[in-house]
Amino acid sequence: MGKSSKDKRDLYYRKAKEEGYRARSAFKLLQLDEQFHFLDNVTRVVDLCAAPGSWSQVLSRRLFDDDTENNSSKRIVAVDLQPMFPIDNVTTIQADITHPKTLNKIMDLFEGEKADFVCSDGAPDVTGLHDLDEYVQQQLILSALQLTTCLLREGGVFVAKIFRGRDIDMLYSQLSFLFERVVCAKPRSSRGTSLESFIVCLGYRPPSDWKPRLDVNMSVEDFFQGCDIGRLTIDDEIPNYREEPRSIAEFISCGGLDSFDSDATYHDVPENTTALDPVQPPTNPPYKRALELKRQGKLTRAV
Repeated sequence: MGKSSKDKRDLYYRKAKEEGYRARSAFKLLQLDEQFHFLDNVTRVVDLCAAPGSWSQVLSRRLFDDDTENNSSKRIVAVDLQPMFPIDNVTTIQADITHPKTLNKIMDLFEGEKADFVCSDGAPDVTGLHDLDEYVQQQLILSALQLTTCLLREGGVFVAKIFRGRDIDMLYSQLSFLFERVVCAKPRSSRGTSLESFIVCLGYRPPSDWKPRLDVNMSVEDFFQGCDIGRLTIDDEIPNYREEPRSIAEFISCGGLDSFDSDATYHDVPENTTALDPVQPPTNPPYKRALELKRQGKLTRAV
């Protein structure tokens, strides 16, 4: 599929290039914020699994303005294992979100203050096996949540991508222990044919006697043991079985009916419209080595 045909098939793809965003996913965060207004009056923000940086671009444009006096206290930190090209007003850290050193670097940049907002648009390379993809994604969310509990101030907001499958209510239940309100949101810019949605966790309220601590040798269950959402210990009595009510988060569609439909094909793009190049090429694409071999004439087709 050429660039021109993709511009017509997916208007969010074209609008991202027209407005200078690195990826169409920028509109997902914009539509979520349009619904929940979680970026109003925030000063310290962390973008986890940030590459290629479209959410960090949105955060930079929303937080920073011409009033340099008020901007001096604002901080945006983007974290990813992959390298990222620089973004105005964003400090990029190439690091593992599960490592305590990453937490220390962020807290140093915030000068010991807690974050107002933490988000994660990260996802694993999907296999097409939905049960496996959902499981791996939930583990990624829990890893992001561990770092978030160490960073986020009380009353803060956590937003993350989820794959909404049959067992997602378990994740809703776990998050409800830590946040006042948990909502599952589907922006219009997210394709309806995708399992993707976003969990919006409002009003962080950790147990008063629980102090989260990152440790690379600690399991997820052990990390959350102190706030009653971990596993039972050997000494615990197994409770009598009873049917637990399902924890189903409120579901909201974001973006409004006047937004573009991400699954529709729009034919009203003028025929003489020039196909736009991507705003930012990949920093280290998996096909980079193949392109180098092709330029050197060393990549030949097998007969």
